[in-house]
Amino acid sequence: MNFRRVVTGHDKNGKPVVRIDDRGQNTADWRPHMTQQQLWTTRDLPVDLNENGEDQGARDVGSMIPGGSIFKIVEFGPGVAPRSHRTDSIDYAIVISGEIDMEMGEGKSVHLCAGDTLVQRATIHNWINRGEEPCVIAFVLISAQGNTAVG
Repeated sequence: MNFRRVVTGHDKNGKPVVRIDDRGQNTADWRPHMTQQQLWTTRDLPVDLNENGEDQGARDVGSMIPGGSIFKIVEFGPGVAPRSHRTDSIDYAIVISGEIDMEMGEGKSVHLCAGDTLVQRATIHNWINRGEEPCVIAFVLISAQGNTAVG
């Protein structure tokens, strides 16, 4: 994972500045054949934009931040280890490259290709890459609440 990340902010006079301009930071291998680059996180919604100088992408978080958000890019390699899971979030996803199947249990799945988008509303799911090339997906996860058993 080597995506460029540009983060803006303000100087002491309120003028716009680039606070971070880097490449490939905050990467992790969560399981075999899966790598992610965490670009940014927030702890609160609405987001507090007061400057504190901290790299919010470097924060050690799990699958979700209650009351917050996560922006990350994930690469699912062929043969990625299965992990059926659900987060308490609404997730916006854009497939950047490759193809992948999202299994939702009970024999239900959806096939996604480069350019496809997904709005994931806290459903139990598992990512399966049956192809020969990695699949890269950009995700924005936003903390949510509600009854995920209906609707």
